[in-house]
Amino acid sequence: MESGPLLTNLSGSTAIVTFNRPESRNSLSTPILVELDNLLSSLVNNPALKTLIFTGVGDVFLSGANISELSSLESETAREFSLLGQQVVKRLTDTPQLTIAAINGYCMGGGLDFALACDIRLSSSNAVFAHPGARLGIITGWGGTQRLPRLIGKARAIEFFVTARRLASHEALKVGLITGICDPVIREAMVLANKM
Repeated sequence: MESGPLLTNLSGSTAIVTFNRPESRNSLSTPILVELDNLLSSLVNNPALKTLIFTGVGDVFLSGANISELSSLESETAREFSLLGQQVVKRLTDTPQLTIAAINGYCMGGGLDFALACDIRLSSSNAVFAHPGARLGIITGWGGTQRLPRLIGKARAIEFFVTARRLASHEALKVGLITGICDPVIREAMVLANKM
């Protein structure tokens, strides 16, 4: 049985990457970002793969940056952490494969930035989206401030960032943040991947 914080399952020309850190609500710490960067590098250089699907365990897709780690960062280490997150998201954006975020639950902060960098976002009916940084006195640094306005419009994106309010899946679909709602979301993502 495969274990670890990132589970990879190959199915034909599709790779499914599952974020598997339920004890930390699938948060993105420095070691996880490094591991994810290495995994992405390996996957994108595999010519047999046509689609990459990302999902999470339990009721969390990704909860974003590890808050306890963030609170302990100094100015230089904070910059390094931000650049590492940007590198991971850029690698995801630049991949030649089709990327699908199969959002199975909470999708917050840097986790939402990660989902925004995917080509397609599908969600389960119980998914919740938020950028809670305003409540913490921080702002996302992994590209969400650019990608979100392109998807849902500038005014909606500003309101989303400054209020830190949560969007349920039906509202996320209505404003164009996601392209579909399905349960179980991973099954629909696989159906879509097989059509490509």
